[in-house]
Amino acid sequence: MSAPETTIRHATLVLEQRRETFLPTLFGRQHLIVAENTLYNLMSWLSPRDYGGGFWDFYEHEGKPLYLVPTSRPRYRIVCETNGYEGEVSADAAGIIATLFALSHLSFKYESDLLAEGYSRLYAFAADHPEASEIFQAID
Repeated sequence: MSAPETTIRHATLVLEQRRETFLPTLFGRQHLIVAENTLYNLMSWLSPRDYGGGFWDFYEHEGKPLYLVPTSRPRYRIVCETNGYEGEVSADAAGIIATLFALSHLSFKYESDLLAEGYSRLYAFAADHPEASEIFQAID
């Protein structure tokens, strides 16, 4: 009897020439500015000792936008006061956590199907991430 095959999903870095369409596709044009500011503010709240702004990479899967990743450090200490989570994760996992928080918050605030679908897509993707346990503890 062989072990079941597992498929690891891989996100693709969005190339420079396509960056301008990523955020409007993920958040919607009507929520673009609020969503971007919400995401960056949430990252500051989640990682006050390590995050101080900077450039973010954008990732997609199968042509659909997924999440943003801060690039100023390889790892971030995450502290979530609302659920007691504390841990250190890769920049990739930190970006997933912050993007999930932002999509969740905004989808309830604006009752947006686009934002809710983005959250569901990223949540499903995160289940296969090497740091899935940390991601789900942080967003719980």
